[in-house]
Amino acid sequence: MNTYFSFSGRVPAGRAVRYNLFNCQPEHSRAAVSKLKRIFTPIAHAVAATLFSIATFAQETQNDSINKLDEVLVSAVRATSKTPVTFSNLGKEEINKRNLGQDIPILMNFMPSVVTTSDAGNGIGYTGIRVRGSDATRVNVTINGVPYNDAESHGTFWVNMPDFASSVESLQLQRGVGTSTNGAGAFGASLNLLTDKYAESANGEISNSFGSFNTRKHTVKFSTGLLNDHFELAGRLSNLHSDGYIDRAESDLKSYFLQGTYVNKSTLIKALVFGGTERTYQSWNGIDAQTLREDRTFNPAGIFTDEFGQTRFYDNETDNYQQDHYQLHWNEKWSQNWNTNLAFHYTKGKGYYENYKEDADFSEYGLLPVGTETSTDLIRQKWLDNDFYGTTFSANYKKENWDIIFGGGFNKYEGDHYGKVIWSRFASQSELGDRYYDDFADKVDGNVFAKANYQLTSKLNLFADLQFRNVNYKANGVQADLVNDTFDFFNPKAGFSFELNTKNTFYLSYAKAQREPNRSDYEGGNVRAEKLNDIELGWRFSTAKTKFNVNGYYMFYKDQLVLTGALDDVGNPIRTNVGKSYRLGIEADASFQFSEQWFLRPNITISDNKNVDFVVDNGSGLQNLGNTNIAFSPDIIIGNAITFMPSKSFQLSLLSKFVDQQYMSNIDDPQSKLMDYTQTDFNFSYDWQINKVFKSITFTGLVNNIFDRKIVSNGADYGGGYIYYFPQAGTNFLLGMTLKF
Repeated sequence: MNTYFSFSGRVPAGRAVRYNLFNCQPEHSRAAVSKLKRIFTPIAHAVAATLFSIATFAQETQNDSINKLDEVLVSAVRATSKTPVTFSNLGKEEINKRNLGQDIPILMNFMPSVVTTSDAGNGIGYTGIRVRGSDATRVNVTINGVPYNDAESHGTFWVNMPDFASSVESLQLQRGVGTSTNGAGAFGASLNLLTDKYAESANGEISNSFGSFNTRKHTVKFSTGLLNDHFELAGRLSNLHSDGYIDRAESDLKSYFLQGTYVNKSTLIKALVFGGTERTYQSWNGIDAQTLREDRTFNPAGIFTDEFGQTRFYDNETDNYQQDHYQLHWNEKWSQNWNTNLAFHYTKGKGYYENYKEDADFSEYGLLPVGTETSTDLIRQKWLDNDFYGTTFSANYKKENWDIIFGGGFNKYEGDHYGKVIWSRFASQSELGDRYYDDFADKVDGNVFAKANYQLTSKLNLFADLQFRNVNYKANGVQADLVNDTFDFFNPKAGFSFELNTKNTFYLSYAKAQREPNRSDYEGGNVRAEKLNDIELGWRFSTAKTKFNVNGYYMFYKDQLVLTGALDDVGNPIRTNVGKSYRLGIEADASFQFSEQWFLRPNITISDNKNVDFVVDNGSGLQNLGNTNIAFSPDIIIGNAITFMPSKSFQLSLLSKFVDQQYMSNIDDPQSKLMDYTQTDFNFSYDWQINKVFKSITFTGLVNNIFDRKIVSNGADYGGGYIYYFPQAGTNFLLGMTLKF
């Protein structure tokens, strides 16, 4: 699913059909309320089921243990309690309680407005995330302030960094446009991750977990602590394997993380090297409705008919990729008022996916047949070889009523796309291994921004944020002519927060965002940049035992690139420009402490997501369908969690998630729907303090989908009745033990 080559168009046909993949008005609000009533029963079930669970996602959780110099790595792109944007934080302690091998999107599943999915069905391998209905290509991701989204596809492929959660100190998810950040513009959310802080004393840990589908994770971490009070070396090695819920959806994943740190009272220098390799059997095709009823785990990837007429599966229908990241950060506190951050980064990625192709035309692959045959079965590899490098920087000035950040980044991407045929059933005059296509892409992305908080009065804080971004993209192989486009984006943001008293804070903000098309958009002829205006209005209530956050948002777009429902030949979503569209909603999340042992933390999103005057070609001309639902945008998302802690070292939790029904296309076709579902997970953690050979032994466990619901969290719709589904695993478990010393 890494972007090896762009979409060239395909529709399931013939025998392979079954096996190939896959102006806001009051009535909108009334429709959302009506929707809430319609699903009252499953919601009640979801809430009731969570009367013994834990919440790990309160909006205002702050990790005070993070060293202030470490925090500078992400301070330029993170929001604070005074920033008038909507955000949630997740810290290391919360992450570790469920970090048993599943990917970062799955660990974020219970955060507000989040929907996740997994190709293999069990959260390991290729996983996806949507926020407020926006897919992962529209969620800006940074690691220590450095862009992580693939520069061409805008996607985030966590499978390339397995077990990265074990090296994350904290993460922040800003919903909506959020504050200015580096990399691709945020159109649904921005996610920034801070990696492990340095440790003052030497430590180490060994973690092992095992579970359903032959899943296992082995992790070793160490830190020297500060040597001579200034130097630290720390690292991690991880090895993961899972057979997956879906047939043959096997993952073999390895990753590493190494950092060296120099620190004194005013200086922090960090050098980081991290990355991983992945080999996954392809499972991005989906299954049709009949197969879903009869054989939920069926995987059509690799299917072919041999020379004896027998149906077989190619055993190396795999995705193979290695990605290595290098970061160098210099944080300096020059005075009580000034501190700066300068970073340099380089990412190297290279890999391919391999698949068996039946009845392929010799000419399509540049082959010359020896005999009279015009087609042949063959095995092909599609390669991606890319380099991404650049710098990010920021300067922060604080004095009296002012808090000002100047920042930006300049990055370049160079990518080669090429394909090779490594085997052919019928002989060819051509040399196997020659490239049958050889394309390139270059992208230069630069941005500068200035953010300011000004405390006008003791209660009123003003916020302004101005960003200018320039993008130049050159590529071939995506259109008949060479692409050479330049985009200039000016993205202003402004707002205020008003602290009524120590318990109540209100905020209002406006933000504009613009972003360029990705490689697949160009292939489909969608070359217009999309524009978003986002208005956020919120209230934060906080006491010692109660936290409550509620916000309303109105995101109105021009030329939004919405999901069509179709996928390309490597599972990436196909998008199309629509004229006007909007997302209108209200989000609420809370944290209640009832006693020393019991905690409740629910969240809910009610939204209305529409294409305005949506026009389609019905075969005989253009037809205006009026306002239609945006694909993959459920009207209601609910999460709930309650914690029971018999002691400080032992906690039990039950986490529930309800996701309303959602259309897979933009024409409101009742046959093209993902039905609503409720997922309930049970989680426990026990920390046994020993302080002898080991400091502690921590036992953790996770039972996913304890009620064995038949969940389908993703799908594909190619039109004409070709609809496919991605089922998720029934009840499954993971158990782990961590030795700390």
